[in-house]
Amino acid sequence: MTQAPKPVNSIAPLRNVSLLSSQVDRLVNRMEGEPGMGCFFGAPGLGKSFAKVYAANKYRAYHVQADDTWTRKVLCQEILAAMGITPAGTIPEMVRQIAEQLTLSRRPLIIDEADFLVKKSLIEALRAIYERSMTPIILIGEEHLPQNLQRWERVFSRILDWTHAEPASEADARHLANVYCHEITIADDLLKVLHEKAKGSARRIVIGLSSIRKHALTTGTKQMDRANFNGGEFFPGDLRSFR
Repeated sequence: MTQAPKPVNSIAPLRNVSLLSSQVDRLVNRMEGEPGMGCFFGAPGLGKSFAKVYAANKYRAYHVQADDTWTRKVLCQEILAAMGITPAGTIPEMVRQIAEQLTLSRRPLIIDEADFLVKKSLIEALRAIYERSMTPIILIGEEHLPQNLQRWERVFSRILDWTHAEPASEADARHLANVYCHEITIADDLLKVLHEKAKGSARRIVIGLSSIRKHALTTGTKQMDRANFNGGEFFPGDLRSFR
C-alpha cells in the first residue's frame, strides 16, 4: 500500500503563507488609532487558500468562504456557524452577536472570496461588524478586489494593509514537492520545467506534482527527472499543457 501525502498543514515556508501571516500579525499588533482591516489579493491559483488555512490556524481566526448565492442574512449565519453560535432572528441581532464574539475572543475574522461580497453589495455589513468590534478583518480575493473596494469608501479607508499575493517561486515548488511527493525524489530539471509551465500558479504546481507522483508509482520509479517523465503530461486534459 502506498503512503498518503503528508498533511497540507506543512505549508509554512510558502511565500504567500508568509505574506498573509505577516499581514495578520500587523493588524493584530497595530498601533492605537490605526484601522484594523486588511486585503490580501491576487490572481486565482497563487495559493491564497493555503495561506488562509495556515493563518487561520496560527492566529485562531474565524474564517468563512463567501459565494455568489449569499445574502446579508446568509453572511451573518455563516460567520456565526464558524463561531459555533446559534444565529438570532434578525440581521441586526446577528451583527451584534458576531461583534460581541469578536470583541470577547479578540480573534481575527478572515473572509475568503470576498469579491462576492463586493459584487452582492454585502461589504457594508462587514464594516458594521468591524466598527462594533474593532477586531481585525481580512478580506481575501482576486486581482481586482482593491479597485472594486474603492466604490465603498467607508470600507476602503479602514484597510490598513494591502498585500499582493505573489507567483509561486521555484523554492515554493520544491517545498510543495516535498509535501505532495515525499515518497519519491524529483530532480531539479523536472521541477524547473513544471514551475515554468505552471506560470507561478501553486494550484497548477500541485496538479503537476500529482501527475509526476502518479507516473512514478505506475512505473515503480523512485527518482523522477525530465528524461524519465518524457511524454508525461503535467496537466492532463488542459489544452494549455499541449502548447
